[in-house]
Amino acid sequence: MEHGIEVSDLHSARVARFSRVLADDAVLFFDGVCGLCDGSISFVMRMDKKKTLRFSPLQSEYARKELPPVWTADFQSMVLKEDGQVYTQSDAVLRVLEYLGGFWWLFGRMMRFIPKKLRDPVYSVVARYRYKVFGVKSECRIPSPQERSRFIL
Repeated sequence: MEHGIEVSDLHSARVARFSRVLADDAVLFFDGVCGLCDGSISFVMRMDKKKTLRFSPLQSEYARKELPPVWTADFQSMVLKEDGQVYTQSDAVLRVLEYLGGFWWLFGRMMRFIPKKLRDPVYSVVARYRYKVFGVKSECRIPSPQERSRFIL
């Protein structure tokens, strides 16, 4: 017993704080016409072996209903919403990596050592030039029959 608290309780609290429980209602909102975003969503779907994450274009009715207008007006950030918490920019990317597990979980954890005030400007530069570098689609991604259950439109 340490300061009136069981040592096993302290250990459990440390493990929970480090591992963060993954939500089963997590939705990743993305720019549906962005080539980079589309490729990223394909990668995440392939790597998310537990099929925990669901996806929705920022242009969708669902996104307009679930997110503040600031995130559905200019499509400058992926947005991860889980358990009422909203993650944007580099925080959204790093949190998504946790869902992928294994190497990606570790990589995301290591990237958290880089301060957000340095990560987010890099994210913003990529977001600013993504259409020029990766292209723009004429319409939002249409999920295949196998993907449909993971998309909310």
